[in-house]
Amino acid sequence: MGDKAQSHTGAAGRAATADRPASVRNVVLVGHSGSGKTTLVEALALTAGALNRAGRVEDGGTVSDYDEIEHRQQRSVQLSLVPVEWGGYKINLLDTPGYADFVGELRAGLRAADAALFVVSAAQEAEAVADTTRAVWEECAAVGMPRAIVVTHLDTARTGFDEMVRLCGRMFGGDDPDAVLPLYLPVYGPEGPDGHAQATGLGCPLSRCVFDYSSGERRESPSGAGLEPRIEEARARLIEGIIAESEDETLMDHYLGGGEIDLKTLIGDLEKAVARGIFHPVLAAAPAPSGSRQGLGTVELLDLIAGGFPSPLERPAPEVTTPEGAPRRGIHCDPEGPLVAEVVKTASDPYVGRISLVRVFSGTLRPDELVHVSGHGLTDRGHEDHDVEERVGALSSPFGKQQRVLGHCVAGDLACVGKLSSAETGDTLSGQDDPLLMEPWTMPDPLLPLAVQAHSKADEDKLSQGLARLVAEDPTMRLEQNQDTHQVVLWCLGEAHMDVALDRLRSRYGVQVDAVPFKVALRETFAQSAAGRGRHVKQSGGHGQFAICEIEVDPLPPGSGVEFVDKVVGGAVPRQFIPSVEKGVRTQAARGVAAGHPLVDIRVTLLDGKAHSVDSSDAAFQTAGALALREAAGDAAIHLLEPVAEVRVLIPDEYVGPVMSDLSGRRGRVVGTEQAGPGRTLVKAEVPELEIGRYAVELRSVTHGAGRFSRSYARHEPMPPGVADRLREQDAGIA
Repeated sequence: MGDKAQSHTGAAGRAATADRPASVRNVVLVGHSGSGKTTLVEALALTAGALNRAGRVEDGGTVSDYDEIEHRQQRSVQLSLVPVEWGGYKINLLDTPGYADFVGELRAGLRAADAALFVVSAAQEAEAVADTTRAVWEECAAVGMPRAIVVTHLDTARTGFDEMVRLCGRMFGGDDPDAVLPLYLPVYGPEGPDGHAQATGLGCPLSRCVFDYSSGERRESPSGAGLEPRIEEARARLIEGIIAESEDETLMDHYLGGGEIDLKTLIGDLEKAVARGIFHPVLAAAPAPSGSRQGLGTVELLDLIAGGFPSPLERPAPEVTTPEGAPRRGIHCDPEGPLVAEVVKTASDPYVGRISLVRVFSGTLRPDELVHVSGHGLTDRGHEDHDVEERVGALSSPFGKQQRVLGHCVAGDLACVGKLSSAETGDTLSGQDDPLLMEPWTMPDPLLPLAVQAHSKADEDKLSQGLARLVAEDPTMRLEQNQDTHQVVLWCLGEAHMDVALDRLRSRYGVQVDAVPFKVALRETFAQSAAGRGRHVKQSGGHGQFAICEIEVDPLPPGSGVEFVDKVVGGAVPRQFIPSVEKGVRTQAARGVAAGHPLVDIRVTLLDGKAHSVDSSDAAFQTAGALALREAAGDAAIHLLEPVAEVRVLIPDEYVGPVMSDLSGRRGRVVGTEQAGPGRTLVKAEVPELEIGRYAVELRSVTHGAGRFSRSYARHEPMPPGVADRLREQDAGIA
């Protein structure tokens, strides 16, 4: 891409600022865990001058120093923003976790960005790269987001750079693998003792130059004779790829006729094709040697971001409505337009409280401004709809643990906002006089349950507040107060997500909790008709208690609930006490009659009874009704009913057999399969919920991370006797 951005303007210790949208580039880094995203971000920050030569910020930390949980768990668990300056542009680098449990952070990064860098490691298995990145690539393609590819770990490569380029062409190129081509070729030094050669420079096919990084500083030299054949071959393919995507239809004829195309024209057309999301260059990158400033490929990558990736002006804003749902047109990336911003991340700081990372889509956000905060559409995740007015606190730009003060944030830029006490991830900030709402981005459905209880009485008082703050930060987590099992359940995306939730409750909110076995909401029903007599007669001086009722219980079809029928004749049970009997029956049914689970799908018929003119009462007949139902249950077979879920599993074709076999082993019934796109199959099954409590984890194991599933309640149905007996034994052992 040339040397146009060599005179960078970044400086350590100073906040990167932007006064106009055209000077902003928002880039999200996507890649498998271990692909080197965070290392690449630090290398880019070092090259841009945001870090010192030791790779540290002013306080001695690095750009990745933010969350203590990340240090304890030795992996990225949240979205982080690193702003740098390069060639007069402010580049917001959005580093996302690569682990599947934190895909919600990835989606937030995609929402905040205008382009994506896909980071793939040459040291990782090709299948892992394909399985974990293809779906995100297709998601970006669906919205036309520009993408480039960065290959890392060339010094420990399992797969050579040329083979990685071919793999990326097959994975990401679709029908046009020539839309994925290398922009630079790595130049290698001699092999080391481990048999791997170190990449020491990059050859540029377009300019026919070599950029040597062996000294830790980028130096330009002509390509040597040994590199020229590779350069010329790559140059021919690259020029043809650029011309094929060019808007100038005369270039192809000129080129095929033997004409030379001006380098400036080629670079201009390349940048346009990248910005339009139809051409995807591949680059190589490596961190700088110790004490050096420039890592391999970092200058080229920053040049590509500045020149080839679009500004926020070139990307459409998400759809906006009023809080009541009426469409609102005319929202553009205009600093003078109405304020529309979105909270893409929420975090808590022990000293300054809640911090909201905000992307401004329209208008200009300023400190101490009164804004409208709208949050709608996430009630199923434990987030009640809300519309409140709040005053914006200080604006800042994050850098590691530092927060550097900003005077304002223009449309297209990102900033951290302090003291928004009610704002949650996904909320919209808008003008006080013109409240607006952006539809939340698609959130993955959390399908791994974690039942928790307070460790001590002191923790009980803090538990609800801690859980509320936890789900406010992370909308991929769902909080459930289960009325059937009386458990507090956090629904998570996986085990790592679960571990982070527990860690945050303990370390950030000071709440000690214990994980307890998750209970599935079972039901009971009568397997046959039965009769019962409830007799509640007591005399204790003064008014006594007298109530007798006789009932008959019949099973009903699934989904019928509890029906109550009055067939009393002759006033054996006075009219005023018949509702009392019904209340007693329904109360006992809710408590269960065998294993303590709610009783459903029965008809209870009141046939006869007796009353006393003085001692009968509402309470006495409630008790008699409950006793009658319990006696009927003692003479009948009671079935345990378990919930059955409709499960839809989306997998690559090669995993259909193992997945169907696994579902059958879970007492599941496969009800059908269908093609869901090239190379992918949707398996539909009905599976007891007792068998899929950990399916979110186990499906990943069966499909090597490539499978996805959804579930929905279908019905309750009788549990096999053997399973019911085993469950009763477990409950008895716990008791």
